[in-house]
Amino acid sequence: MATIALGKNMTILPGTTVPSLSLPLVQGGTTDDLALGTGTDGRFTLIVFYRGLHCPVCRKQLREFDENMDELREAGVGRIVAVSMDTLKRATISIDEWEITRLPIAHGLTDEAARQWGLFISSGFKKGEPEFFSEPGMYILDSDGTVFWSTVSSMPFGRMPVKAIIHGLEYITENNYPARGAVAP
Repeated sequence: MATIALGKNMTILPGTTVPSLSLPLVQGGTTDDLALGTGTDGRFTLIVFYRGLHCPVCRKQLREFDENMDELREAGVGRIVAVSMDTLKRATISIDEWEITRLPIAHGLTDEAARQWGLFISSGFKKGEPEFFSEPGMYILDSDGTVFWSTVSSMPFGRMPVKAIIHGLEYITENNYPARGAVAP
């Protein structure tokens, strides 16, 4: 019989405020400058946590976000940022090699902050992986800064395609659909 293990990760329920996120952006400035969760320029803020430079799945996902910035804005996303535990050097290489031109990239997330956001932490085992890095997650904040929609994974696989996120946000807006998942049984 398996033992249930409780990790240090926290679960952030829909309708609650998120931990602070004050990190430098590769492109200059900080996440504070983006006015995350304020509803500025659109109802929603999209925060994408990615594993880092070593991850080919992240490359594909972030390029997809970068290519669909206009559609995300039309769907109500006023602010968007991708975040990793990578150093400035690694995050800069990601932007250059992955040809990211529009998506703001934040770096320097600590393992403690990643756990506060409910992210899983993995240790590197292959060449090119850092010693520790967070696994992927996505948080969509409502205009009041509370969690509206979130997904967190313990693996790099199975991420929601950007087009599905866009269609979901369009449905939410058109149907006045509420945040889900905050009710305890």
